[in-house]
Amino acid sequence: MKRKIFMLSSLLVLVFSLSCKENASSKINQENLNAVQQETAKAGEYPQFTFDKTEHDFGTINEGDIAKTTFKFTNTGKSPLIIARALGSCGCTVPSYPKEAIAPGESGEIQVAFDSSGKPNLQQKVVTLFANTEKGKELLKIKAVVTPDPNKAASYQNNPIN
Repeated sequence: MKRKIFMLSSLLVLVFSLSCKENASSKINQENLNAVQQETAKAGEYPQFTFDKTEHDFGTINEGDIAKTTFKFTNTGKSPLIIARALGSCGCTVPSYPKEAIAPGESGEIQVAFDSSGKPNLQQKVVTLFANTEKGKELLKIKAVVTPDPNKAASYQNNPIN
């Protein structure tokens, strides 16, 4: 009896620990997203991003700074907008986005953080949004001129391009 209880409790702990490691975008059922896209395509009523801007220039920042910006958008389409995932072009660029559907006429925000550590000089990064729009993806761009950390300048002489 004790063995059965131990096995059952071990199984429950395993299930709970594995379920917490998933991120929100991995919980979106791709089949459901595909079905929504097909129905939307049949009706010809895609959701549509209308951004306040699609590019942001941080200007000159110091190496080690974490620069942040927000891209505001409105769904100007005729059906709910679902962002399946958002990916930065490198690990230094981290987007956060709404996980819930954005109804037609409603607005949302994509927040992007750029960590300039180890990234001296001109940096240009892209965030790709995968959504149920007609194109299927949208691109947001950021750039910055990163003033090198004087304590690390010697190491950049051997590797001037990052």
